[in-house]
Amino acid sequence: MEGLFQPTHLFFILLIVLVIFGPGKLPDLGRGLGKGIREFKDALRGGVEGDSGKKA
Repeated sequence: MEGLFQPTHLFFILLIVLVIFGPGKLPDLGRGLGKGIREFKDALRGGVEGDSGKKA
């Protein structure tokens, strides 16, 4: 077994998601996922910068 993220595996996962949610819902899902990742990265950056000035 080579790994989970082979191109054929990703194709089948995308196909299953397409069947479950339909083609009309995919842009909303992608937009929501991108927004969530962006907010998570911003929160991580903000937490690291905010803690750098404090010493214990």
